[in-house]
Amino acid sequence: MTTTYRAAVCRELGDPRVLRIEDIARAPLPQGWVRVRLAACGVNFPDLLMVAGRYQYKPDLPFSPGMEAAGEIIEIAGDVAGLALGQSVITRHRFGGFAQEIALPARDCLPMPQAFSFNEAACFTAAHMTAFHALTTRAALQPGETLLVFGAAGGVGLAAVEIGKHLGARVIAVASSEDKREAARQRGADETLAADAPDLTARIRALTDGAGVHVIFDPVGWPPEEATRMIAFGGRILIVGFAAQIPIYPANRVLLKGASLVGVRAGEFGRAFPQARKDEMKKLMALAASGALHPFVSKTFPLEQAADALQWLAERRAIGRVAITMEPS
Repeated sequence: MTTTYRAAVCRELGDPRVLRIEDIARAPLPQGWVRVRLAACGVNFPDLLMVAGRYQYKPDLPFSPGMEAAGEIIEIAGDVAGLALGQSVITRHRFGGFAQEIALPARDCLPMPQAFSFNEAACFTAAHMTAFHALTTRAALQPGETLLVFGAAGGVGLAAVEIGKHLGARVIAVASSEDKREAARQRGADETLAADAPDLTARIRALTDGAGVHVIFDPVGWPPEEATRMIAFGGRILIVGFAAQIPIYPANRVLLKGASLVGVRAGEFGRAFPQARKDEMKKLMALAASGALHPFVSKTFPLEQAADALQWLAERRAIGRVAITMEPS
């Protein structure tokens, strides 16, 4: 085993070009931890925000982005049970995945579903857990209800389409291009609409016979005056993120619709309620093992092009998920 590994490192905040590929000295493995040689790392919008210093969580500089990855265990501390050398795992962390390897607590490793490639496994937990947590725990989406997904071809949006359909909802997907709308249809969307359609609100109300949708899944920051017209009485608006803007909801419209504004912060929920997260993860991994859920990875970049991978997300060019692939040390 070599004494160093390569990583994409952020030493100053800014756009993706601040990342530099560096050799990192391997540290001793603490008790309760494992070391994983990474094959791939998923690229998420929070990675981009973290590098820019605009995310809720701000790691100390320097750091490597990367919230989820996949690879093989190459070292195990003496007190760790239940994991084996050479085992393929998914790793979960706030940062550190843009690297050839990572050391982390054993509890933050999940056995990799057998049907997944490393690229797929590296792109599964963040987006799919966010969507699963939002639609089940936060919105209690029911069979027969109508789900409206904005940004439906992004990583978390496409996961919401797939999970919503699995839960028995009628899914309306909104995306910016025909290629993105086709991706949503392939994942189960019943209807797709263009994000820039001038009559979008009217079309959504027409599709629901004037009643509106039961649940809105919004990772974009849709204009609240439109969202409150689209929601049904008693509906739930899931505030998942702000890829475009931070909306300010008028209380009178929320009141008139008897609607609920529901904040979705899946990662923080897991830290606040660890047992509830374990239950969610067990259900999510069972769905992956059964073949019901499967991440769509449309683009990969080598580690040396980590900045390009983040820029790809910044320019809204991704359909589904983007992964960074590693080479052995």
